[in-house]
Amino acid sequence: TTEVAVISLGGIVYARSVRVGGDKMDDAIISYIRRNHNLLVGESSAERIKKEIGSACPPEEGEGRSIQIRGRDLMNGVPKEITITERQIAEGLDPVAQIVEAVKVALENTAPELAADIVDKGIVLTGGGGLLSNLDQVLRNATGLPVSIAENPLACVVKGTGSALDNLPKFKNVLSTMY
Repeated sequence: TTEVAVISLGGIVYARSVRVGGDKMDDAIISYIRRNHNLLVGESSAERIKKEIGSACPPEEGEGRSIQIRGRDLMNGVPKEITITERQIAEGLDPVAQIVEAVKVALENTAPELAADIVDKGIVLTGGGGLLSNLDQVLRNATGLPVSIAENPLACVVKGTGSALDNLPKFKNVLSTMY
C-alpha cells in the first residue's frame, strides 16, 4: 500500500491509504512484459527489474539503463532471454499515476492554513516507494512542490514508530487516530 499523509504540529491532518505499492508495481511489470514481449516472468524477476531499472518516468533521452531478463516464451513455451530497458519499464508502471493522484487529492483536502508550510517544507518520500527512481521528480513536476527522499526510506518508518512508542503520551492521539 501507499500511505499519503499531511502531518502538522505532531498530528495527522489528513491520511489516505491507496492499494498501490511494490507488489502492484511488480504485477504491472509482469503484465507489461507479457503484453509487449509475450514473455512470462515471475514475481522475483519483476522485483529485480523494478529495483535495478525501475523508474517512475522514462529517461529524457534514449532508452536508459537495460538488463537481460529470462522467462518463458508464451508462444513456444520454452525459456527465452530478452533485453528490457528503463523506458519500457517506466511505460509499464501504471501504479505511479495512482500515487500521483493520491498525493494531489491529499493536497486538495488539506486546510489552506497549512499550504504555506507545505510549500516551504515540501513532500518527503519514505518507505520502499521512496526508492523507486525518479518518483520524486514525477511528484515535483505534478505538484510544483519540493520533494525529497528520506535519508533511509526503509528504516525511517520503523524509526518513527519506535520514537512514537518511546514518547507514547505525546503521540497517543496520533496513534489512536490511525487505528
